[in-house]
Amino acid sequence: MSSIFEQWRGGLIVSCQAPADSPLAKPEIIAAFAETAEQNGAVGVRIDSPVNIAAVKAAVRLPVLGIYKIVTGTSDVYITPTFESAGRIAAAGADVIALDATSRARPGDEKLDRIVARIRREIRRPTAADVATFAEGVRAAEETGFDAVITTLSGYTDETKNIAGPDFDLIEKLASRVSTPVIGEGRLRSPADLRRAFDAGAFAVVVGNAITGTDQLVRNFVSALPAGKQSPAIEDLRFDPN
Repeated sequence: MSSIFEQWRGGLIVSCQAPADSPLAKPEIIAAFAETAEQNGAVGVRIDSPVNIAAVKAAVRLPVLGIYKIVTGTSDVYITPTFESAGRIAAAGADVIALDATSRARPGDEKLDRIVARIRREIRRPTAADVATFAEGVRAAEETGFDAVITTLSGYTDETKNIAGPDFDLIEKLASRVSTPVIGEGRLRSPADLRRAFDAGAFAVVVGNAITGTDQLVRNFVSALPAGKQSPAIEDLRFDPN
């Protein structure tokens, strides 16, 4: 097992992100989120995009779980969807590369197993599979060769959209089946959720919006204001996967 994962064992990884249209979506602010996480006991940070990863690596010593969100009109896969995107975040300093490992078709019809094989051969960084289902997690760990499995996308694919809260059942099933680390992520909104994820067998836990999701948190409070006090522009949006 990679020494990075040993650093993460039993700990909290904070996803430090902001919506693209947020005033917080600046590399120096993302780095400040990461510094705050480090100072207060986190064991790692999950960071999106090369520019943010580079800023965070200059600011903290924590291992970075890197992703690159790229939205296209041809595929629902947007978390590090291609080998090229994986290479860019590795070059920026990502210590572990996370990729969407669902069964959905990728942009350009790139094949996940080939991307992971090339990362292992050419980039030589550990990889983590963002999955939505048990079958995807098992395939990622036992067939594709990922070094870790993360439950990030449960609730965010057509097959799992009926799941509204943390998928503790998925964490438990994967932890009891695969030998690779299973990291719990997705709608974990309280310390009680974190404890329950570890009780289910999580190796480590990622928390994002509940800690760094300022935009969504403000919307949630505004949506609870008395009638007539709410801005018509505010919507009660779902939490976005980290």
